[in-house]
Amino acid sequence: MTARQTAALGAALGALGVAFGAFGAHALKTKLSSEDLAIFETAVRYQMYHAIALVGLAGWMDRLPSARLRWASICFGVGVAVFSGSLYLLVTTGLRWFGAITPFGGLALIVGWILVVLASLERNSLG
Repeated sequence: MTARQTAALGAALGALGVAFGAFGAHALKTKLSSEDLAIFETAVRYQMYHAIALVGLAGWMDRLPSARLRWASICFGVGVAVFSGSLYLLVTTGLRWFGAITPFGGLALIVGWILVVLASLERNSLG
């Protein structure tokens, strides 16, 4: 993924995170149990954290291209789709088996952060 694509993905995930957060706070507030609403909010929170991280990664990638940062951005994108996406589906469809998929998204997010650590330790990675 290029720096531009990474920035666009981060911005899109951020916009969707705000929209999903508002949807959860208003439209779903009376339709979901407090437990399911908390699950939905966790999905939004992790989506927003990684949207911000992607925008930051894009700036770093633009300044210093790195294969590890490219892979980190891919891991963040896949991780958000699987982690947050499975939680959104779990609470909005009532199909609890979506929860079995969630850890795979979490693993992708962890791998992304490990790649960021490794990229930061690369020679000349931060200036």
